[in-house]
Amino acid sequence: MPTIARLPDLLISQIAAGEVVERPASVLKELLENSLDAGSKAIQVHLEEGGVKLIRITDDGCGIAKDELALALTRHATSKISTLDDLERVGTLGFRGEALASVASVARLSITSRERGAAHAWKLRGEPGAEPEPAALMAGTVVEMRDLYFNTPARRKFLKSESTEFAHCADAVRRLALTRPDVAISLTHNGRNLFQLAPAEAPRRIADILGDDFLGAARAVDAGAGALSIAGFAIDPTRATDAKDGQYVFVNGRFVRDKIISHALREAYRDVLHGSRQPAVCLFVNIDPALVDVNVHPAKTEVRFRDSRAMHQFVFHAIQRTLAAPVQAEATLALVERSTESGNYPTSTVNRENPSNFEYTPPLRHQGSLGVAEPAAAAYLAFARAAQQVAPSSASPAATFQFQPNFPVDRGNDAPQPDSAGPPLGYALAQLHGIYILAQNARGLILIDMHAAHERILYEKLKTAFDNRQIATQALLIPAVFSADPLDIAAVEEHAEALADLGFQIAPLGPNQLGVRAVPALLQSGDPAALAKSLIAELREHGITQLATARRNELLATMACHGAVRARRLLSVPEMNALLRQMEETERAGQCNHGRPTWTELTMDQLDKLFLRGQ
Repeated sequence: MPTIARLPDLLISQIAAGEVVERPASVLKELLENSLDAGSKAIQVHLEEGGVKLIRITDDGCGIAKDELALALTRHATSKISTLDDLERVGTLGFRGEALASVASVARLSITSRERGAAHAWKLRGEPGAEPEPAALMAGTVVEMRDLYFNTPARRKFLKSESTEFAHCADAVRRLALTRPDVAISLTHNGRNLFQLAPAEAPRRIADILGDDFLGAARAVDAGAGALSIAGFAIDPTRATDAKDGQYVFVNGRFVRDKIISHALREAYRDVLHGSRQPAVCLFVNIDPALVDVNVHPAKTEVRFRDSRAMHQFVFHAIQRTLAAPVQAEATLALVERSTESGNYPTSTVNRENPSNFEYTPPLRHQGSLGVAEPAAAAYLAFARAAQQVAPSSASPAATFQFQPNFPVDRGNDAPQPDSAGPPLGYALAQLHGIYILAQNARGLILIDMHAAHERILYEKLKTAFDNRQIATQALLIPAVFSADPLDIAAVEEHAEALADLGFQIAPLGPNQLGVRAVPALLQSGDPAALAKSLIAELREHGITQLATARRNELLATMACHGAVRARRLLSVPEMNALLRQMEETERAGQCNHGRPTWTELTMDQLDKLFLRGQ
């Protein structure tokens, strides 16, 4: 029987390196986190051959004392935690104290550092028995890693091409640059300067990393409750793409891939995204460190929340409320201009007086609703109630949509002049082929898909009425009769009560016929038979249990689609204006129930460029 023996220290470190050092980007991430934790304000990154041959990090942080250089290269040696309480309330990016030791076991590592106030710098090579030696350095620390996996060639074979490894390294730099817009960061690869980011306001840094197109197409997110807050940007549903790598979520300044948050984002975007498009976000979540465990994954890209359900509901309602902003709130200047030029970025992160500061400062206590300091246990209770605090309040069921003008004067065809003030969607001018409404506002021309817009209006009203169990019913003077098979008739008889809750009265009129005697008042202009058929099909396929939960919105969306004003229907100008005013008051009016846009705007500048005016 084999005997049990203690493994050599080098082999122990190499085993640990297998968890920490997956590829060059893993090394780069650990070294950058150390630089940020050291209070650096400027960081330079130099790479060669995708980071396999060389990774050099130069920072202006606090530095390392001569006597602590050797200790920094030993396993589980760190200045960031010292007690179990520190581990339960981690407020730094790195804290395990094993990264440098793991890297030194599979690569040639050296550290040059000058502590603040020291006479000169010292350099230590990551070799057994090495001693610190004097070196030249103005301030801060330089960590240099060469020849990754030089002593483990089998693992080096699993690395990808130079371009692939560099792409992962560049992505790691960008993620950390997003969390600290106050830190200057530069990246050089094979002697070529890829980018150099100066300290900037948070929106400007986001635009530098993710592009002006993202920021210009995104909506600002800002919500907070108790010990929890979220700030950042979420893509406008009509501007979303099929890319699946556009989600940047940070918890206490740490980039994470969390299934709870990802699911909350999908649910918030569920009925406003078209087809296979994906939500793109850049979100910064702040939470009391005692309520989240960041020590569940070696690479620290996964976290565990003490109350995952409360976190899910908080993120879901925060994003949903952001996306539900009516047209009235959208009709402002472009987001990128508003945030980068004025610097007035709304944020719920640690310091509201400094909008550029996304850095997380771990709170030991927080202020309660009465301004009295509460202990962490009470903070947790506030966190658990977070979803209820950010959830939008239930509104009374909206009235049936009627094509009636709801502005003081019937303007007819007399639209306002472009420089006059007016509602965001302006006033109707005409219809185009019975499908689109042309309207003029103060900025230019508005194009509206009238069926898609009316569909969203009906959908939101149906959801509100259904939630409040106040769906008004409209009796039909003459029942709408249609053919049905025995299974349809059985489904109607079995679910008669559920159908009544939805505002329908459907009854058998013969062995192969059903008659619709009443429909929801909101859908009275639709085809009663078509509405009933779609509803019965849903009941037969999914049953009332699923219908009342997971598929409720799908059913209401189908009902709204059948009840919305159809294409080719001619509308008068007052009717078109009434539709525009309803859109301005409706949540998520920018997208129909299938995620397609309901309206778009062509400004006068865009029209002038189209016709080459002034050129």
